[in-house]
Amino acid sequence: MLIKTAIVWFRQDLRLQDNPALQVACSRAENVLPVFILDPALPLGGASRWWLHHSLASLARSLAHQGSQLYIAQGPAQRELEHLIATTGATAVFWNRCFEPTLIARDTAIKTALHDQGLIAESFNALLLREPWQVKTKTGTPYKVFTPFWRSHQAIGPMPPPVAATPLKPPPPFQTTPLESLQLLPHIPWDSGLKETWVPGETGAHSRLETLVTGPLKTYHELRNLPDQPGTSLLSPHLHFGEISPRQIWHRVQKSLQQGEVPSGMGSVTFLNEIGWREFAYHLLYHFPQTVDTPLNPAFAAFPWRQDPKGLKAWQKGMTGYPIVDAGMRQLWHTGWMHNRVRMIVASFLTKDLILPWQQGAEWFWDTLVDADLASNTLGWQWAAGCGADAAPYFRIFNPITQGEKFDPDGQYVRRWVPELAALPAKWIHKPWAAPEEVLSSARVKLGVTYPEPMVDHAQARLAALAAYKEIAKRP
Repeated sequence: MLIKTAIVWFRQDLRLQDNPALQVACSRAENVLPVFILDPALPLGGASRWWLHHSLASLARSLAHQGSQLYIAQGPAQRELEHLIATTGATAVFWNRCFEPTLIARDTAIKTALHDQGLIAESFNALLLREPWQVKTKTGTPYKVFTPFWRSHQAIGPMPPPVAATPLKPPPPFQTTPLESLQLLPHIPWDSGLKETWVPGETGAHSRLETLVTGPLKTYHELRNLPDQPGTSLLSPHLHFGEISPRQIWHRVQKSLQQGEVPSGMGSVTFLNEIGWREFAYHLLYHFPQTVDTPLNPAFAAFPWRQDPKGLKAWQKGMTGYPIVDAGMRQLWHTGWMHNRVRMIVASFLTKDLILPWQQGAEWFWDTLVDADLASNTLGWQWAAGCGADAAPYFRIFNPITQGEKFDPDGQYVRRWVPELAALPAKWIHKPWAAPEEVLSSARVKLGVTYPEPMVDHAQARLAALAAYKEIAKRP
């Protein structure tokens, strides 16, 4: 039976292509009303709010180009949906699933309430290659280790193809509020670095994908760990906001392999494994929702984390005295993004050199990352702290000096983001405190004045961390 009016509720799927909820609505309804609701159920960090504004603006332009329009609302989602239903006479609501614990509970309640009113309410998978519950161990339990998870995930069969596009249906008459009413943009203009770095929206996402296929994918396995090189995809914020889907990425990479655009080999395999890590993060979040703020390994509930607001602030500002750490934290503040290798280094420094709680690091990343994704953020920080699934062993403590020397051997990454050290020779740029006084003077570096002294001695901090972690390792 043809539906007169249907609502498509946009969330983490801000695209027109490969959008199952939109495709189903347009195939079953005469009029389709696209809706976005800024719901306080999932608070957003400052960088995410900036991205969301521009992504919604892009989506609104795409809808208008096809004769539609985006309705914008703010408030509890159920209240706003019921208001729209009463206003437009809609009898169906379609959306694509989210997997944050609070949103699962909210969406379940909304679906039940709509069904109780005799309305159609259906949800679909647009966020992942496979649903979190589709991948199980032989005993039916969730995985906690990536390699067997990914092997099982791929063994299910071919990855689902993107949903075919469908012509949009006109919306019913309605009056919306302007995007600016959401007040997503910062009142103080700190976003210049974001503006110069990113192009949010579906078009920007596909441009990034094509750049990946024609460039970094060929050498992804070789360059992805070098923060001064353009060796990564930069697709993570586009994926988080659903401007592009993992199905589209997966099948575009496969097409590039079939057509010989990129050679088969470690580059594409390594990149697709990163898509697998994203699937694994959502698998863990779905099955272990408590891990948003509680360690997966219960022994870590007793870990002797320190409280040091001054030290935390120095880490946040990139003023630790360790150049590779400071470069990463400053890149994060300026661009809303940090290279993945450096994310591991700064996370290890916070949790194992400073012995500060991983939750404080996760909170800072949530506020400052344009790709702040609850599943990936939780997985990454618990991995770094040694308390999560597939976690780094307690004795793996990144040395910020040797990590810098290995992955930024010429110091170009540090020179870009820590310009006060730019004139130091590569030999000393990752350990300026060890440089001879004449070298520091020639480079116009005065430790403690133009650049901070190291806030901790890494060798001593490492021993302290090992002692604390060994105590935890003894616990059953």
